[in-house]
This record gives sequence, structure tokens and C-alpha cells, in this order.
Amino acid sequence: MHSKRWLCIPAALLLAIALLLTPHIIKGNNNRLRIGATYMTMNNPFYSVIDEELRLMIESRGDVLLTRDPTLDQQRQNTQIRDLLREGIDLLVVNPVDYQDVTPALKDAQAAGVPVVVVDSQVSDPSLVCCTIVSDNYGAGVLCAQHLQRTRQRAQIILLEHPNAKSAIDRIAGFCDTLAANPDYQIIGRADCAGQLELAMPALNRLLEQGLQPNVVMALNDPSAMGVMAALKEHGLLDHVSVYGVDGSPEAKNMIAEGVMTATVAQSSIQIGQATAKAVYQILSGAPYETEIIVPVELVTSENIADFNLEGWQ
Repeated sequence: MHSKRWLCIPAALLLAIALLLTPHIIKGNNNRLRIGATYMTMNNPFYSVIDEELRLMIESRGDVLLTRDPTLDQQRQNTQIRDLLREGIDLLVVNPVDYQDVTPALKDAQAAGVPVVVVDSQVSDPSLVCCTIVSDNYGAGVLCAQHLQRTRQRAQIILLEHPNAKSAIDRIAGFCDTLAANPDYQIIGRADCAGQLELAMPALNRLLEQGLQPNVVMALNDPSAMGVMAALKEHGLLDHVSVYGVDGSPEAKNMIAEGVMTATVAQSSIQIGQATAKAVYQILSGAPYETEIIVPVELVTSENIADFNLEGWQ
């Protein structure tokens, strides 16, 4: 598999860089590596699990992880990244709020000589990052659509989206592309909920109050699916509408076990966190590393729910 060195520096300089890094990697207590991390929002437990796995590895090596929460504000995230650069971080891990508007901060990281690892998303300019670690987001949407095709011969569908997040864009694209050739599956409405439960519920309420009558809702993630189910229950429709999500969160798996939610596609936040930690140390040591890591996903339904741990993440 194609790999590249830290910040794509020419191979001729690799030995010199490795020599410079060696005293930094093989270090005493007074020379700890500092890793900065900022995720689009920490009120989504998916990112908390990634951060916990990353922290476990970093702190076990005696290094420091500095985590920031921009609460879905890209300008705040850009400010956080610049603050972390001023604090002297050795590497930046970022899950961008907006995959395009994060670019200026990534350019600042590149100018500062700080390598970047992107998790659970892509960015509009991949030349600014060393490694991208994502779930198979497009495939997640495909899995939901394929399940829908197996269980309903036709559908009136509402989409709940997050157009600023590349991962969400890919999930919805995979879902829609799979159904596009069959006119029996119709998209009758769509709304942006930023992947947030508290925004998904009123977003779906507004669509229902406009007179839309879905029998399927495809939500970009499990928190928004929870908001969908709350809105459907309020309207007395929960028993009549299939609800799809993506994450494989404990809450979603329990809803599936109870027969309330139709399906979710399980990502592995644990694997993403572990892969991120591995990439961090490969990059900083000058070792070869993969520039793109795609973590497989798995459909969770009532048929296979017994195979999953309902209390935790994968």
C-alpha cells in the first residue's frame, strides 16, 4: 500500500529527520510528546470513545494529549488549532466541523511543521494532512439502503443530513445512490440536523407538520436517529416508520433489541482510536505509515443484534 513520510518530506531528508526525531521519541520525563486533538463536538459519545482510546496509548507512553471541543463551531475549532500550535504540539488530530472551512487552520499547521491526522472525515485539501482514518461511510449508506430494499418494496423517505461533514455526506450519498435506479423509493423531504438529537427532533417535526408522510427516515448518525424516534413517537408514527442510523451506539442497539429502531450501521470507535494512536507514533518516529485507513462497518438489525454488546461500543 502506498505510504509517505511525515509531511511528505523528500526521501533524501528522511535520515536527517529521523536523527532529529530520535531524541524526541526516546525521551525522558522532561521531554514528553504533546498531541493536540479537536473533534467537531464532544457531546457525541462516538468521539469520546475515540479520544479515550487515543489517550490510553499516549499517556501509557508518558506523553500528553490536549483535547479541545469546538461545539460544532468551525471558527472556534480553527482558533483551537492555532492555540494548540502555539502551545507547541508535535502532532494534531482533528475531526473537522466543516471539511472545507478547516483549511486555513490546516495550512497554519503545515507552515508550523506540525503533521495532521484526520479522523472520521476527509478534508477538501488532502495535501494538508498526513493520514486520514475513517469508517467506510459510503458503504454504511449502501448497507442501510440494501436492507430497506429487502424489507420494503417501496418507500417514502425523509433524509436527515449534515452537509458540512464529509462523513455524513458520504453516508447519505451511499444510501441515495443505491436507491436511485428504482422509482419505487422516493425521497420526499430532507433537513439538516448537524447530527444532533436536539436538532433532529424539531427538524423532523417541521417536515411532518408540513404534511409529509414518510414510512422511512434515514438519519446520518445515531444521535439524530434518536431525535427522529422522539418526533415520530410524539406524532404517533413510531410503529409505522422504519428508522435507520449510523454509529452502532449502545442506545441504538438497545432500541433495535426492543423493536423500536430498524437498523444502524456499526462503526468501531475503538478501532478508529487505536488506529489513530498507531499512526501518530509511526508519523512522529519517521516510520512508514498508511495515508488512508478505512475501517469496515457492519449492519445491525433485529436479526443479528444478539451478536453485539448492547452496553458498549465496538
